[in-house]
Amino acid sequence: MNHQKVRDQMSDAVVRVQAGTPFKEIAHLLQEYDITAVPVVDEENRPLGVVSEADLLQKMRGEPGDGEGWADASAGPAKARATDAAGLMTSPALCAREDWSVVDAARMMARHGVKRLLVVDADGRLIGVVSRSDLLRVYLRTDQAIRREIVEEVLVKALGESPSEVQVDVTHGHVVLSGRLSSRTAVPVLEDMCREVDGVVAVEFRPPPAAGPDDLPGPSSGSV
Repeated sequence: MNHQKVRDQMSDAVVRVQAGTPFKEIAHLLQEYDITAVPVVDEENRPLGVVSEADLLQKMRGEPGDGEGWADASAGPAKARATDAAGLMTSPALCAREDWSVVDAARMMARHGVKRLLVVDADGRLIGVVSRSDLLRVYLRTDQAIRREIVEEVLVKALGESPSEVQVDVTHGHVVLSGRLSSRTAVPVLEDMCREVDGVVAVEFRPPPAAGPDDLPGPSSGSV
């Protein structure tokens, strides 16, 4: 399926700092822009890492030897002593390409347990940030847009089925299919492809009424 791209959902208004940005300036930026993390970039705008609120809070834990136990014996004390972005940042930064699908981005977030990804262009330069909430916007697609994609892209182009044989109803992202397909084996394929459409919440099929004694079904008809 032609999923929406990361470039379509990302925010391109990105507050960024360089390696030498001082601790207090980073803290001011997080507060001023009401953000929880800021990317660190080099002179060519390529991401080096990310400084988050959690990184800054390492300073509050104090220097080594104050009785605090460090989860990371090397990173913890180093960040407590750090005074600029280079020492505070977590690196490398997790990045998504602008031409990735929203599904690819969601999978990377889930795999690494993060809430956002930096977005880079083909040259590796920072052009945006995509968050979980950005990706969830695919579920704001209208029912009409979802239905149109299922009919035109799934039924007709992908499966070669006649749209007059299958009724497609979409309500709040819930897709209900009913009608007849050219083959019974096409039913699960249709369901799976519908689930891959951006904005679809659930898919169900409803078989047509059982044929009565006077009905003569076609020799190769399948039902959804």
